[in-house]
Amino acid sequence: MNRRRRRCKILATLGPASNDEASIEKLWRAGADVFRINMSHADPPAMRETVAMIRAVEERIGRSIGILVDLQGPKLRVGSFGGGGADLVVGQNFTLDSDPAPGDSTRVCLPHPEILLALAPGHNLLIDDGRLRLHVIEAAADRALARVDVGGRISNRKGVSLPDTEIAVAALTAKDRVDVEAAVATGVDWIALSFVQRAADVLEVKKIAGDRALVMAKIEKPQAISRLDEIMLAADALMVARGDLGVEMPLERVPGLQKRITREGRRLGRPVVVATQMLESMITAPAPTRAEVSDVATAVFEGGDAIMLSAESAAGKYPVESVTMMNRIAEEIERDPVYRSIISAQRSAPERTGADAVAVAARDMAQTLDLKAIVAWTSSGATAFRVARERPFAPVLALTPNRDTARRLTAVWGVDAVITKDADDVDDMADRACKFAVRQGLAAPGDRILIIAGVPFGTPGATNMLRLAFIADDGKRAE
Repeated sequence: MNRRRRRCKILATLGPASNDEASIEKLWRAGADVFRINMSHADPPAMRETVAMIRAVEERIGRSIGILVDLQGPKLRVGSFGGGGADLVVGQNFTLDSDPAPGDSTRVCLPHPEILLALAPGHNLLIDDGRLRLHVIEAAADRALARVDVGGRISNRKGVSLPDTEIAVAALTAKDRVDVEAAVATGVDWIALSFVQRAADVLEVKKIAGDRALVMAKIEKPQAISRLDEIMLAADALMVARGDLGVEMPLERVPGLQKRITREGRRLGRPVVVATQMLESMITAPAPTRAEVSDVATAVFEGGDAIMLSAESAAGKYPVESVTMMNRIAEEIERDPVYRSIISAQRSAPERTGADAVAVAARDMAQTLDLKAIVAWTSSGATAFRVARERPFAPVLALTPNRDTARRLTAVWGVDAVITKDADDVDDMADRACKFAVRQGLAAPGDRILIIAGVPFGTPGATNMLRLAFIADDGKRAE
């Protein structure tokens, strides 16, 4: 059966340490619900090979597995230096220009004309993940004169971050377009867009993906924070990409932003993934630090839909142990008596729609009557998304005729999805809901469950019905 006993989902990044079929199965059995393919380190043929391995594991274990393709996004880098690098001293002037000649201690090429056009006096430049910091004092169309605030060694092709500059270029590069087309053609479930600045960036990916994949916006730039509301409405899900966010914004602001995004995502019914450095020390050590355990626990206490491993599972020495540890932390937190009170306290008013009202009623009925499960019949997944938004204490079982829907729901809090043909009528709906609740180990004969669905069946988004069912001795509904 292999049903998870926790609500928060786990995303595991695949890489050199785990990119084979045997390792993928071990990671799934350790607790991974969704696998992330990082296109910064992959091309379409490699991605297709990885997807094929995941689907082979899925077929063997008989459970839906989600696949997230994470786009590289625009990589802004300085050019090369004559001697491979140069030392910058605090207070000195340093020029970034369009001249392709090798750089030295006074200048270097910035091969991104769109950046030079966008820079203005006062804008900050962060180089090599913020290790070097400069601010612009003069700007022209082909050059920017900057003063060094934090010095150090600058070398060939180091990355540039621009926390104050809005770049006209879209978040979707030519490579990303090729990768999106390949990903949706291969049948992945989620596309994560890097370096989102505005809602239009998300809509551009959704236009390409259509209904073939859902789009997750990675929140990692100050520009995204300033437009968070519109980005959240455009995206199907959010990722708190704390690594780049912590480079471009003061580190002390990141925890508060994580809470804000998690809570706002829940209010809107958008799944939120918390990512980056969650168990970083397990890249090289068999156990995490106490601070890392607390960090993972905080994300679970907040009601985040999913928590993510990056290099820990992709390139570290202990990929399976990292997933096992994350799974243990999440399970323990969800057993903590304080967990339910925190989750309940964070509930927000529902949207003023009939479907959301039905989802709230389902949560309240299940809690009041101590029902064993909420069984949601869903075609598009919308019904399950709505129920998950309410964070019910009862387990949520989604029954869907759509294989893609079942896979997408692997990233959604508390939802366990099973593929089955759509209900023929209301009686069939109730009978099979009871049968699957027993089969999945959620209920037993003599228990009661709550069924939520939309009538007529197969109509996406038409959540409009609740039904209480008693499970008879034969595992079916009893009147």
